[in-house]
Amino acid sequence: MSLRSAFTPVVTRWRTANPYALDTALAALVLFAVSLQWIFPDEGDDRLTWQGWLLGAATAVPLIWRRRSPCASAWAVSSATPAQALYHAPPPDVMYGGMVVLYTMAALARPWQRRLMLTGWVIGVVVTMRHQADKQPFEYAFHLMGLVCAYALGMLARVQRAYTTELEDRARRLERERAADTARARAEERSRIARDMHDILAHAVSLMVVQAEAGPVVVRKDPERAEATFDTIATTGREAMAQLRRILGVLTEERPEGEVARLPQPSVAALPRLVRQVQESTGLRTELRTTGEPCPLPSDTEVAAYRVVQEALTNTVKHARASRAVVELDWAEDHVTLTMTDDGRGPSAPVGGHGLIGIRERAAACGGSAETGSGPDGGFRVVVRLPVAADRQGALG
Repeated sequence: MSLRSAFTPVVTRWRTANPYALDTALAALVLFAVSLQWIFPDEGDDRLTWQGWLLGAATAVPLIWRRRSPCASAWAVSSATPAQALYHAPPPDVMYGGMVVLYTMAALARPWQRRLMLTGWVIGVVVTMRHQADKQPFEYAFHLMGLVCAYALGMLARVQRAYTTELEDRARRLERERAADTARARAEERSRIARDMHDILAHAVSLMVVQAEAGPVVVRKDPERAEATFDTIATTGREAMAQLRRILGVLTEERPEGEVARLPQPSVAALPRLVRQVQESTGLRTELRTTGEPCPLPSDTEVAAYRVVQEALTNTVKHARASRAVVELDWAEDHVTLTMTDDGRGPSAPVGGHGLIGIRERAAACGGSAETGSGPDGGFRVVVRLPVAADRQGALG
């Protein structure tokens, strides 16, 4: 165990102790030091009186209030010390109280107060000692150096305290910022999971409803096709359940503080399968067209592209009564445009819920835009424009 680690508990206990009790103990220690001449009277030739002891005690007792009233304590000690020196029965060998008050003023007082106190003590020591003929030159240096060192230690304590306070304030600010960032990230993740659950359930349930409505008719006319229809319903339900289990598994998984759950997300590469699944499940003739050169997208944009196509096709299946839908991906240098068009009833169809709102929110979250309305040949059209990866833009520039 190092010396520093051994003293750390002692220092910590000292700093956290009652300041009033510490100052009382310090005053008692100074009083003991100034009383040594009475405790060992044969060690010196100075005359001892009880008035002299009272003056010495007056340089120690005010230290009890040195942190509660530093200026009043300092002035009390500053008045008693020269009085004891001039009374000379006995004179102070070491100005213990003076060094404590200079340390205290340097550490706690305002700049003009601590500078005035230091100047007053230096002048007072010089003037007082000039009236004492038996004082040697080295004694001037001894007393002055003691006062200056005490003042310097007080300034060091002030700087250290200010530095510690700044570090604590910075740590609190960083903790608040970290908590705010974590809360914001969690809120964003909850919103994203809610959108994903809506998209998964809306899409799967829509396909299942279409198949279930067609089931009774197909059972009577084409039993084999009816069996395939019910297989499709079962497959769609199982896929939806699997995706929901993944979401719920991430939500219930224990994670370290500040870490946000992330789910495996679909991408643009999964669009052909999505289009094929819609066509096979509902009988809606669905076509995927791609123009331009595909390029990497940011992960959030990949998810947004897949989800807006999924939501647009879900709305077509649920509301448009369309027979045909076309999904177009137009890749440009700085963006990709997704256009979903059907030949259904158009904007007059009762499109409720949060589908179109979710499409606009996803596009805006990625820095893109979304437009909805009538198609050029009737029906309904959704146009979403999303930015491509920033690194590709830089390379092309």
